[in-house]
Parts: sequence; structure tokens; C-alpha cells
Amino acid sequence: MPDPVHTRLLIVGSGPAGYTAAVYAARAMLNPVLVQGMEPGGQLTMTTDVENWPGDTSVMGPDLMVRMEAHARETGAQIINDVITELDLSKRPFTAQSDSGTVYTADALVLATGAQAKWLGLPSEEKFKGFGVSACATCDGFFYRGKEIVVVGGGNTAVEEALFLTNFASRVTLVHRRDSLRAEKILQDRLFKHPKIEVLWDHEIIEVEGTEAPLGVTGVKARHVKSGATQTLPCEGFFVAIGHAPSSELVKDQLRLHAGTYVWVEPGTTRTSIEGVFAAGDLTDHTYRQAVTSAGMGCMAALDAESWLSAQD
Repeated sequence: MPDPVHTRLLIVGSGPAGYTAAVYAARAMLNPVLVQGMEPGGQLTMTTDVENWPGDTSVMGPDLMVRMEAHARETGAQIINDVITELDLSKRPFTAQSDSGTVYTADALVLATGAQAKWLGLPSEEKFKGFGVSACATCDGFFYRGKEIVVVGGGNTAVEEALFLTNFASRVTLVHRRDSLRAEKILQDRLFKHPKIEVLWDHEIIEVEGTEAPLGVTGVKARHVKSGATQTLPCEGFFVAIGHAPSSELVKDQLRLHAGTYVWVEPGTTRTSIEGVFAAGDLTDHTYRQAVTSAGMGCMAALDAESWLSAQD
């Protein structure tokens, strides 16, 4: 079994919040250890062009996260490719059990585990995951060159995915349960002007249809939310883009939550309901959910942790 690893500050998660916290904590000479988790870099590694990151007119999400990781390493943060599977916040030092078997102990903790894609919850959706059903256009769009694709959702993510998928698909149909989109106006303008994209309003997806041998998607069944009428949309790729849910499983029974499953923080800070534990990014933010606000909260978390640790000393 690996030797235990102790650090003054343990950062769990590696999106903009986690990496920014690592930069500030390293500059404060806290020698932070950051455990990356299942998806190093977080949601931005699965996005396409990021056009609202200050200083970059346009940057690919994965490239931005590579730069953030390199910056954190350069400042002195220890970045570990591991997954925390269990946290004990009942006593200090806090204890974190990892998938590799390493036990991490920490005087203070920053949680930046982000969020995960939501699914529709259909049995047929589960059946065809990885065989025509996906939640990541940048991961899987390449496999649908010249084919028809359906995207479900109405926010920025759905519109961005639909636009990105036009690079491969012969046609993209965006299905939304309402009669207007929530996405930013500039994205809506691009969507409505694109010759490859059609929008199906006031419909919800109720079933994914496909073949058994080989396993694959052939279409999705959509139902009109008002009339109940159904129709089948032929497609070989179905992309779910209906938002994200905070990844709070590690602490849902230990920390105070709000707005469902988001980790509560004291207003104006990143302090959680347990002293010495701080939270940042999409794990706690149910309002803004932007990369730049996550990074800002990562900065706050590191500064809050530094102040708290100094007071303990």
C-alpha cells in the first residue's frame, strides 16, 4: 500500500476552480496537492471553442485546460492523476481515500469537483450509451461524418454542440421542449442562420430507437409537449445536452447543501459548513456556472484557506 501523503492544503478537482486555487495556494507557499479526478480539466476538456474567456477571442477548451494545468505546475503545485473515492470531514486532519490506494491527509481542503452531464433517464438512452448516444460532441462528433444527428437541449451547451456537430453531420436537428432557447443571443443567431440545422420546438425525447446486432441508434422518438403527438426523427447519433448536476456525492452527507445538491458556502466567501473546508466552482454555483466565475471562486478558496490556516497557526 502506498505511503500516506500529508499536505497543508488538498485540492480535489481540476477544472478552472481547482487549477486557479492551486496557483494561488502555491504562490502562498502552502505547497498544495491537487488530485485531478475522473476528468482532468473538467467540463472544458469536452467543449469546443470558448469565446468568453478574457484574453482569448477564441480558444479550444482542452487547450485552455492544458495551459491552466501547466501554470499550476509551474507555480509549484503538486498535480496527481488520481481519483478521491471517500472523504472523512469529521475530524482534522481531513482524510481522503483514493482509487490508487493512497490516503491523503490535509489540514485544509478545497473542493472543486465541478459538475457532470445530466441524462434524460430513459432506459433506451442507457442502453445505447457509447453506441450512438453521447453527451460530448468533441469526444464523439467525428464518428458521425456525413450522418444525421439529433441534439436535445436549449441552453448554451446544446447550441454549441449543435453548431460544432455541423462540421461532421449532414444534418443536425435540435430538439427543445419549449418554444424559445435559453442560449446567448449570439449563439442563437448562428444556430438559426446555419443551413445544416433545424429546430424542433415544443418536443421532448421519449425513446431512443436502434438495432441490436450491431448495437446502434437509428432514430429518436419525440413527443409534442402540448398535443402528445409523436414522431420519429431518423439519426445515427443522439447527443444529450440538457445541463449539468454538481458532483457532490463525496460530501452530500457531510456538508450543508442548497438548491438541491449544490454545496452551500457562506455568502461572499467559499467557506462551507465545516471549518477548514472550502468549495468553489460549479460544485456550489447554481447561478452563473461560467469558467471565469469558477476560476474567480478558485482564487477566493485559496485565499480563504490561506487565511484560515494562518489563524490556526
